[in-house]
Amino acid sequence: MTTEAPQWFTSSYSSNGGACIEVATNLAATRGLVPVRDTKNPNGPALSLTAHAWSDFVTLAKDAHV
Repeated sequence: MTTEAPQWFTSSYSSNGGACIEVATNLAATRGLVPVRDTKNPNGPALSLTAHAWSDFVTLAKDAHV
């Protein structure tokens, strides 16, 4: 049995200031999860959000940015 590994990425809106998060959206379709972690601590804990919760978070962040 193979385990799909998270493919982490940082937003293109990140300015490399160090206050960023990384997400692994590649697990949303197969596991229904979107792990999120601190860019400064890649070996630290990751918060696993449901794909729906991640979508709601992104929508909220976009709406708040306007």
